[in-house]
Amino acid sequence: MVIRVKDPFATLLGLQHAMESVMGSDWFGGRTSGPGAFPLLNVFNDGDDFVVVAELPGVKKEDLEIEVRGDTVRIHGKKTIAQPESASVHRRERAAGEFDRTVTLPDDVDAAKVAAEYRDGVLTLRLPRAESAKPRTVTIN
Repeated sequence: MVIRVKDPFATLLGLQHAMESVMGSDWFGGRTSGPGAFPLLNVFNDGDDFVVVAELPGVKKEDLEIEVRGDTVRIHGKKTIAQPESASVHRRERAAGEFDRTVTLPDDVDAAKVAAEYRDGVLTLRLPRAESAKPRTVTIN
């Protein structure tokens, strides 16, 4: 099958505009900061709490910093990979360096009640919803 294109430059320009449109859309914006999307996250509700689970293989607990403010959670840290100085590198696929990931939640969080657990390279944050963000029942007189 042969595909014929009248003007290949117009086709490439159209592709470029489409990619810029996607990159500029809200699909990529407002949810992460810093280069790349590391660490990988799952965010879900569990009752009145939000739960954030982050995969952080090879990251030491003492190299992590977690900040909670309002409806925003920030996970910052660094991943180091040690190798002997005398080693000759033939292939390097494992990434190392600093990372910074910010997630905006649908409601404010009670920062004083946040719980964090780190086990086997998986960080789990339990973020209780702020009392002001919880729905309340109004009695009719």
